[in-house]
Amino acid sequence: MSENDTPPTESQRRIQRDIFGRRMDEVQPRWERRKAKIRAEIERNRRGEYKVPTWVLLAALIAIVVGFTLFVALA
Repeated sequence: MSENDTPPTESQRRIQRDIFGRRMDEVQPRWERRKAKIRAEIERNRRGEYKVPTWVLLAALIAIVVGFTLFVALA
């Protein structure tokens, strides 16, 4: 048997988790998680991995459809 085959100790089996399933020793305050999420988004945008928000695409599609409809109706 290797040392990786040892059964987990009682403390390893009783890892406490919050209501969202996160380990209690890893839980950060909400504002810390929010800051990390914003920081990660800014880094992705700087690398060129940004995405156009869905509402912008929807607004462009509506503008194209309305413009085409007005063009056909008024022509």
